[in-house]
Amino acid sequence: MRQHSITLSGLALLSLAIAGCSPQGESPGEVSGNVARAQLVGADQTQYGEVIVAQGDNGLLVNIKAQGMSPGPHGAHIHQTGKCDGPDFKSAGGHWNPAGKEHGFDNPQGAHAGDFFNLDIGPDGTGSLQATIQGATLSDGENPLLDADGAAFVVHEGADDLKTDPSGDSGGRLACGVFVGGR
Repeated sequence: MRQHSITLSGLALLSLAIAGCSPQGESPGEVSGNVARAQLVGADQTQYGEVIVAQGDNGLLVNIKAQGMSPGPHGAHIHQTGKCDGPDFKSAGGHWNPAGKEHGFDNPQGAHAGDFFNLDIGPDGTGSLQATIQGATLSDGENPLLDADGAAFVVHEGADDLKTDPSGDSGGRLACGVFVGGR
């Protein structure tokens, strides 16, 4: 399970990033220091929210804020390649999976580092999700998220069943956002 306690320094860093008060005022889709941002955009350029990833003491702190989506659960994953070419966003590749696992928290061989629980969208079209990816780093170390080809965040049209490899049978890709950066 990726829901773990967040250290005070990690919480402060993520709070600053969410509030948009970063020292350099970086724009979405950019990496500055220990924070990366990506805008979630549909193939028709609809804005669906933002994902912020910050380096914490024990891993990556992830905060997803979504808007304008259909109510209900949606699969949400970090993908291995920093590309979001429409209309299907297949250019983002598969899930970020540096340990070579299978998909899902309910899969005995799972889970990918890029797997999350479902992003639940309320009747008003908004939702949020917070998680920690233990042992991962933003751009340095053994399991860096942002390698030479970056990474992307994808929200799927349907719910993730948390066990079916490779993507939880979560349907097509609704929105995608690129984290630009690297070493």
